Amino acid sequence: MNLYYMIWVDGILKAKSIPANKDNWKSMTLISISMAMALNIATIMSIIQLRFVGYVFYDISFNIFPGEKLNNALSFFLLYFIVPLIINYLLIFRNSRYEKLINNYKHYDGKLFFVYFFGTLIITFIYGVFFTPTV
Repeated sequence: MNLYYMIWVDGILKAKSIPANKDNWKSMTLISISMAMALNIATIMSIIQLRFVGYVFYDISFNIFPGEKLNNALSFFLLYFIVPLIINYLLIFRNSRYEKLINNYKHYDGKLFFVYFFGTLIITFIYGVFFTPTV
C-alpha cells in the first residue's frame, strides 16, 4: 500500500503545483490514476484469459450504440475502469484523506507518478501490439 499512496501523493502534489489545474486537480488525478489501474487490470486479465485459460471469461458485450467502438468503450468502462475509480475515490478523496497522506508520504515532484502512468501505457501498448493472440 505504501507504493500506492506514494504514487497518489506524488500525482496530487504535481497536479496541484500546476496553476492551470487549480480547479480540476482532483478529477484529473483520479481519472488518470484510475485509467492506468484499469489498463493494468485489463492487461493482466488478457494475459490470464488468453495465455493461461485459453478463452475469454471476463467479458460483457453491448449493442447499444451504432458503432462497435462506443460499445467497446462502454464495456471497458464497466469492466475495468469503474472499480478502480470507486476504490481510489474511497481510499484517497473520501473525507479529504489525501490531506493526511500528503503529510505522511514523500513526493518526488511528479516523477513517480510519471513512471507509473507512462510505464503502464508503454507496457499495455507493447503487450497489445506484440503479444496478444487473435481470438
